[in-house]
Amino acid sequence: MWPPTRWGTTDPMTTTDETRKVADLLKDERIAVFTTTAPDGTLMSRPMALQEVEFDGDLWFFASRDSRKVTHVTANPQVNVATAGSDSWVSLTGHAVVVDDLAKKRELWNSGVAAWFPDGPDDAGIVLLRVDAASAEYWDNPGGKIATALSFAKAKVTGKPYSGGENETVDL
Repeated sequence: MWPPTRWGTTDPMTTTDETRKVADLLKDERIAVFTTTAPDGTLMSRPMALQEVEFDGDLWFFASRDSRKVTHVTANPQVNVATAGSDSWVSLTGHAVVVDDLAKKRELWNSGVAAWFPDGPDDAGIVLLRVDAASAEYWDNPGGKIATALSFAKAKVTGKPYSGGENETVDL
């Protein structure tokens, strides 16, 4: 159903806690893999810089107006955005929209964006992509690589399946 209901139909407190968990896992991430669907149905992924770290259900990206990703999103707004940190992974699904809003471009503008778009936020060839997240799946392994390695070793020694970390699916 589009547009998706903003916070789903579950208990607001639970949803808020789940959204807060996803936000916490995303807070230090700067690069995401942004996946769109090409006209022939092929999935296409590319790294893109996240522009707003205060996740509230939306993610923002800068893009060239004439880029393939903008063409893909315009034809088929279903996207996936994935991040990988040192001890967590997040995969969000949702719908992307092309936003041509000068005030928002100026608000999100930073030196990293300027490296890709040297003509500044007033450049008419630049648009924003806003991803309205519908759901997220995350894997959180507090303790990072060392905890993971120890859990793998424990599984190998005991013969029991690996069961480290936390894996949840969240409706946003």
